[in-house]
Amino acid sequence: MDIKLLSVADEDDAYRINQAAAAAEAPDIPFWSRAAFDARVHQPWPGSLWEFFIARTDEGTPAGLLEIGFPQLENTSTSNIQLNVHPDHRRRGIGRALYAHAVERSRAHGRTFLIAPTVDSLPDGPAFATAMGAAPALAETRSRLDVADFDALELRAPVADGYRLAQWTDHTPDEYVHDVAYLDSRLNVDAPTGDLAWEAEKVDAERVRENEKSILSRNRTAYHSGAVHTATGRLVAWTLLTCPNDIRWQAWQQITIVDPEHRGHGLGLTVKIANLTYARSTRPELRAIDTFNASSNAPMLRVNQAMGFRARETWTQWQATI
Repeated sequence: MDIKLLSVADEDDAYRINQAAAAAEAPDIPFWSRAAFDARVHQPWPGSLWEFFIARTDEGTPAGLLEIGFPQLENTSTSNIQLNVHPDHRRRGIGRALYAHAVERSRAHGRTFLIAPTVDSLPDGPAFATAMGAAPALAETRSRLDVADFDALELRAPVADGYRLAQWTDHTPDEYVHDVAYLDSRLNVDAPTGDLAWEAEKVDAERVRENEKSILSRNRTAYHSGAVHTATGRLVAWTLLTCPNDIRWQAWQQITIVDPEHRGHGLGLTVKIANLTYARSTRPELRAIDTFNASSNAPMLRVNQAMGFRARETWTQWQATI
């Protein structure tokens, strides 16, 4: 077996490995386009450094892919890894070899912790993580909204008195960019992280702009809706949908956050319903929304369930001390 740093010549093989692994783990989730994969490799998210390694059998057959993320601004003691072995080449020691390589590279970057996800419905992943000495650190639930179910509910959630709705696509208006940065940072404080060694990210306006560029580079459209406090002009609630432009029937529900001082007015549900309507105004073929939440995040799960989201499966974020 040979493990080497991913080159441009390897990228087609790497894409196919990830595609095959994703089809085995969550076949109802559409896989990234090749353009989105290329952006993942060559244009990492702001504040993160990534390394990619491909494993080939002795015969030269591409068999596994290792992605290691090294946060550069916060969480500098942690590595995030995605380890995929092609289903045709599992149980041959390739996963173990790639994991050992992840440990070696993480130590070289001065990291203490490794974090990696598995889907609970396939027992091989959790068994492998346990065998590598990792422990379950955060339970997550993936839920899906069938837009037809949402329509059947005929939900209405008008904006509460004292607030007004703001909506935009892709580029946050300058008047709200600092509020978005605050709310994004606030989510990292409020969202459950279980036993993960993970500190809150400190988002500023520059980082908001860099994140927007990263979404566009992955050929996605970002739909935003928020609630503005009329007395102060501040954006105090915010939600985001990202929609692949080459898979127009599906989208990802990203952040939804309400400033703690403005909770209790139903603003979370209001902006989520408004944002789905907003996205569908230019994307009528949209029929499914997927989202991940910490399984312990009962308030957000209740909001999602009220909209018609239903749990599809659970995942686990594993953590190993190296």
